Amino acid sequence: MRVIRVAIAGFGGVGRATANLLLARRDRYRQVHDADVRLVAVCGSRAGLADPSGLETARLDRLEPGLSGPEFIEASGADILIEAGPSNFRTGGPGLAYLRSALSAGRDSIVISKGALVHSGPELRALARSTGAMLKLSGAAAAALPTIDLVEHSLKGCRVLEIEGILNATTNYLLDAMMNRNLGFEEALSRAQAGGFAEADPRSDTEGWDTASKLILIANFGLDADLTMDDLSVEGIQSVAAHDIETWRKQGLVPKLVGSLIRTNGAMRAAVGVRTYPLSDLLAHVSGKNKAIRITTDTMGETIAIGSGTEPLATAAAALKDLEHILTTRAARATLAE
Repeated sequence: MRVIRVAIAGFGGVGRATANLLLARRDRYRQVHDADVRLVAVCGSRAGLADPSGLETARLDRLEPGLSGPEFIEASGADILIEAGPSNFRTGGPGLAYLRSALSAGRDSIVISKGALVHSGPELRALARSTGAMLKLSGAAAAALPTIDLVEHSLKGCRVLEIEGILNATTNYLLDAMMNRNLGFEEALSRAQAGGFAEADPRSDTEGWDTASKLILIANFGLDADLTMDDLSVEGIQSVAAHDIETWRKQGLVPKLVGSLIRTNGAMRAAVGVRTYPLSDLLAHVSGKNKAIRITTDTMGETIAIGSGTEPLATAAAALKDLEHILTTRAARATLAE
């Protein structure tokens, strides 16, 4: 049985959920992939823990100060890195340093935070190609909602003409509350924060930057584009007013914050903003914290996926879906090498 060593960089809510779910699935990895998957290191920004024989759930609350950074992950001997740190698309940090180190060493990498991929996607893709490392990002590109998976597998061979995505659960929840519960933006946001549905600083979501980041990942990693944030027109929902809501109600329209990609004459245009849909459109019925994507292709027509999941478990599961793909590929390579 092959031993596969995994390290997790970034140990907040998502990182911890990923660690716990990975440990709970170890029997599955043995049975399905003939792999002894060991969690050999975890770290946050200031503390971490490592054990070459594998960490167990009971030890994950006892991180040791000073054990952190790319060098710590390198020293752990991990075969696979799961990067789950804070996301900053303006600097790429802190995940960028971890991913540069891992991919340069040929270490397969699973990315949950979007910042490094938005900031330095071409560089990281080139690094992965040069060393043969696999780079997976389901957790970053809308998590439980399949996005890149649809393009790479289900619609393989088709030419994608247009994508519309409701890619941010927080803004969808807020617009739903404003339309159906007669709440203003500030009151809806306050209630969402009190219920844990919105961040204390929600601007990345409400101003459209989270949706824009996911759209860039879908375009660049799914469609082999080369978009940057400067290529997008980005508008959020913070300026949606009561009179807008009333007008849409009277017209029988439903507002959604949508990331869109349209291919025209060989060029790709991308934007984030509020779109309204009639009730006859399936996207009008994507309610609450659900997300959705509609992909229009030349030969398979229109494909729609709608999904949601309890966070942070859903994002952890998306990352571990990538882990299973890596285990399958590694096993196939090992068989060919024999």
